[in-house]
Amino acid sequence: MTIDRPELAKRPANFVALSPVSFLARAADFFGERIAVVHGARRLTYREFYARARRLAHALTKAGIKRGDTVAILAANIPAMLEAHYAAPMIGAVLNPINIRLDAPLIAFCLQHGGAKLLLADREFHATIAPALAGMGARAPIVVDIADAESEGAPRFGSIEYEDFIAAGDPQFVYAGPEDEWDSICLLYTSGTTGDPKGAVYSHRGAYLGALANALTFKLDHESRYLWTLPMFHCSGWTFTWAVTAAGGTHVCLRKVEPKRIFDAVVEQRVTHMCGAPIVLNMLVHAPADAKKPLPVRTKVATGGAAPPAIVIERMEAMGFEVLHLYGTTESYGPSTYCAPMP
Repeated sequence: MTIDRPELAKRPANFVALSPVSFLARAADFFGERIAVVHGARRLTYREFYARARRLAHALTKAGIKRGDTVAILAANIPAMLEAHYAAPMIGAVLNPINIRLDAPLIAFCLQHGGAKLLLADREFHATIAPALAGMGARAPIVVDIADAESEGAPRFGSIEYEDFIAAGDPQFVYAGPEDEWDSICLLYTSGTTGDPKGAVYSHRGAYLGALANALTFKLDHESRYLWTLPMFHCSGWTFTWAVTAAGGTHVCLRKVEPKRIFDAVVEQRVTHMCGAPIVLNMLVHAPADAKKPLPVRTKVATGGAAPPAIVIERMEAMGFEVLHLYGTTESYGPSTYCAPMP
């Protein structure tokens, strides 16, 4: 058809590569003053979130990061982790979120195998990151420290702190994005298997479609308030790093997955959605009585991985949660099947 009708061929007027970066640009346009990110007492609007991601993207280019280079990040569920999920793809780089629970040799393996040119490193994990870098010698990447409120006292190991690093970036930076929607967006390593971690590479297209599928399945919208009980390093947070933004919802960050912190956040932030492995549900069910609180809304909880025992689902629902059972793998962008509730 396009041979006979050249005007129907792909061109800028009728085609754009699918990329989840577009979710943040849209949210900044349509929900600019809406709260995008909550982290303790800190609040970021979608306009501020977008500007900070663009600053980080520009700062990465000034540090020598080019299209196709790997940018690693090892951090808790904090704003910098969300910002990196948009900034690296903005310049065509590949983000490599690393499991915070890995030991030094495995961290070094991921950095070396993934070819990381730069590492955004949360100071809280200095005890494992520092020896990993030391063992790499001259092959170690550029390091940018992330000094979060709860890790201020930890030793530094980078030459510059994250806030200073992005301060040199332009909030109006004009980024190119992917050249093709099949371009790589993230490199995720599995863990807990035999041998060295195995890498799975995500594309811009896959991340875009996976995020929209999860937003639809989990019924996210611009009134949603999503609590980050699921590690963002795990399948890029099952793509909810992008899905919540696509819906124009609010990301509620959580540095540590502890029962009291979770119940406090659910109540204070009126959390509508959260995710976690069955072990997280079990932890909430068996939380001390003084940590539990009545829920202000019926919070939806998506759980995946090992099948949760029926009694755990029953007790979660008795506390006021609504449980959705999912299953997926690192290679499938996280959730790929779910148990649809029936009458």
